[in-house]
Amino acid sequence: MKTSFNRRHFLRGTGALIALPALESVGFRRFASAASTAPSAPAKRSVFLGMGFGVTKETWFPDINQTGADYELSEGLAPLARHQADITVVQGCANNYTNEAHWGSTFWLTGANRYSVPGQNMANSISADQVVAQHLGQGTRFSSLQLNPSELQGHGPGLSLGWDQRGKPVAGQDDPVQVFHKLFSAEDLPLEQRQAAIAENRSVLDAVHSEAKRVQRSLSKTDTDKLDEYFQGIRDIETRLNKDEDWLDVPKAKAPLEEPEPGLKGKAEIEIMQDLIVAALQTDSTRALTYRMPGNTLLQSLDVKHSAHNVSHYSPGDRMEASKLRDKTHSELLARLIDKLKATKEADGSNLFDHTALAFGSNISSIHYLTNCPTILTGGGANLKLGQHLVLSEDTPLCNVWLTMLHGMGIDVERHGDSSGIVKELQA
Repeated sequence: MKTSFNRRHFLRGTGALIALPALESVGFRRFASAASTAPSAPAKRSVFLGMGFGVTKETWFPDINQTGADYELSEGLAPLARHQADITVVQGCANNYTNEAHWGSTFWLTGANRYSVPGQNMANSISADQVVAQHLGQGTRFSSLQLNPSELQGHGPGLSLGWDQRGKPVAGQDDPVQVFHKLFSAEDLPLEQRQAAIAENRSVLDAVHSEAKRVQRSLSKTDTDKLDEYFQGIRDIETRLNKDEDWLDVPKAKAPLEEPEPGLKGKAEIEIMQDLIVAALQTDSTRALTYRMPGNTLLQSLDVKHSAHNVSHYSPGDRMEASKLRDKTHSELLARLIDKLKATKEADGSNLFDHTALAFGSNISSIHYLTNCPTILTGGGANLKLGQHLVLSEDTPLCNVWLTMLHGMGIDVERHGDSSGIVKELQA
């Protein structure tokens, strides 16, 4: 049976809270709560870490003549030595339509053609993390979580790394303290008031929808298309309201870490965001996470006086040394995150690393170059072949990598962005 039941029909149909078994025959999904009983198989998760400006091409990429498992880590990747068997470095990929040398994130996970919509100079499509959210985020409190740095530079337009199915930006959060409270702090308002707020929002949506329907008659095709997009936006809001209502009476997970200190910047900010990422995955609060990492503040925390933009325009000298220091710091932080994922146990005795697909990289390779996007893959969540250096043919669509990841997570989509197929060398 493919019938899908809304959880509210079960739990609020008689005004009582009734614990029900997982009815697999009707597609019932168990929701995380204090009442959960026997552990099920750990869920698949995804994490995408975007660094904005690229890397120091002379010292970050491994030697292209050393491929497979028998390769030497580059100077920029040396801090990852203890995890060399757990990472795959991919060379040769690019987003074929990219033409903005300061936009390291806008099209990184979408592979979209910026000029695909006539009359617009900026169009995008759904990002890989939001595809994961659509397929794996129905049973978690948050379908996805988007994290931002306290200061942006080198990432380009967008509100986070995430873009929805209409190619519209998905909002992100840049304050670790607020992220902590969003994930773990109890709601201040009583249940009845939160229910009333959702009902009021629905009433507003209904009124707006009715008015839009009224003016729909006698519109030009262009206006009709705009109105269709408007209706989709209303449907998206309705979906979020339904999600909020599903979780109104389910207590938030107990925080596995202390509330962050306010005002953290740079390296310390990245570390606490990493801790929050692990905590969100550990408590199954979400299964799709992105993080646009800081540029300027990271360099400032490393006592570098140049801006992230100027460091990206390095030449032999102090700016190049600053670029190399940034690369090593990124590798140190990635190694730290892998350590934490491995150290965090699942209910079945495995660890988070085994069930998390993690990608680190940028749409920009170096300076203003948009070919050979720096890409590191790790984690067991996408069933990828790790522990190798993979050099693909020049300008292989980066979306081929994302498509391979999605398939490895059990998400059977035909294509993603400008993908032309999966990367067979990545499949375990």
